[in-house]
This record gives sequence, C-alpha cells and structure tokens, in this order.
Amino acid sequence: MTREGLGLIINGTPGYNCVGTFISVEEALRRFADKTPDVMLLDIHLPGILGSEGVRMFKEKCPTLQILMLTIYAEQEKVFESICNGACGYLLKKTPPGKLLEAIREAHEGGSPMSPEIARKVVTLFQKIGPPEKLDQNLSPQEKRLLALLAEGNSYKVAAARLNISVNTVRNYIRSIYEKLHVHSKSEAVSKALRSHLIS
Repeated sequence: MTREGLGLIINGTPGYNCVGTFISVEEALRRFADKTPDVMLLDIHLPGILGSEGVRMFKEKCPTLQILMLTIYAEQEKVFESICNGACGYLLKKTPPGKLLEAIREAHEGGSPMSPEIARKVVTLFQKIGPPEKLDQNLSPQEKRLLALLAEGNSYKVAAARLNISVNTVRNYIRSIYEKLHVHSKSEAVSKALRSHLIS
C-alpha cells in the first residue's frame, strides 16, 4: 500500500515520474535495465536481500543513481550501513509527502536529505569520533606511491621493481614513513595512511 501510494504521489506531481515500484531488491535488480531512475527510494527491511545491503548492488549497476533510504527504522547501525554502502540520504516514513518530494529533488540536485532525527545521529557519531588524526603528512610522492603498493599487498621486492628502485631504497623509504607517521609496522603505516586519506 505504501509503495503504490508513493508511486501515485510522485506520478501526480508535475516534474516527477515514477518509473516503477518493486517488492524486493531482487525484483528491482531484474528489471533495472528497463528504465534506470535518477533517484531511488529504498526501504531497509524487504523480503530477501535487505535494502541496506542492496544499496551497493544498485550503485554497482548505476554509479550515478541517487538512493534515498525511506524506512521506519532509525537504528544507528542501519543508518550508517546504508550510507556507507552508497545511500545519499535517509528519511523516515513519517516524512510528509511534500517534504519527501523536496528530498527527492534535493537528492537529484546533489544534496543529502535526512530526517532531523537521522541528521542528529550522524552529528553525534562524528562528535564521538572526533576530528581526523593530524599526521606529519610530509610524505614524498615516492613514499606515497610505495605505501599504495604495500596497501595492495605487494612485497618490498615487487614494490621496488614497480618503482624502479632497489630493495634497500625501499627500506630507507619505509624507515622515513614510519618516522613521519609515528608507527612501527607496515600494517600500521598502511592503516593510518588509508584512514587519513594519504592514499586511497
């Protein structure tokens, strides 16, 4: 009933068009190629694959798709799982139709609409996490390239070959990296560099 009602509201609003309503992630994936939407409203607790897991599948099929979670669930775990998997916004089903239409347009225009309760949860989480750790990020381009190769699982020998330097030079770079990042192991260095977005 909710699904069909939303379709009617969207289709009945100038400038909007509902290209389809689906009972499950699986059904939507099967029929996804027919008409790819600009914005998708996705519930979490669907039969079969959960919507929070399906986000990633839809984004893999269409990276430009904007996915808005629309659900009764406000649990922090589900909120962040959905967002981390690629959802651009998160609304509760009690959102009035007018606000919902505004949120769809906002998502289409590159925004991240969220119900106030959800926005508060996001803010609270960031307050708990605190600011990103400030590192002595004076890594040279070559040191960053070396770290990226190590993050991919390459050995010192392979990294040396890829960078066209000797294994001894790699070891010298590693000592310098450890000192700059204040770490004592390769795994620590890679982890810290990834968390701080020194490498991707």
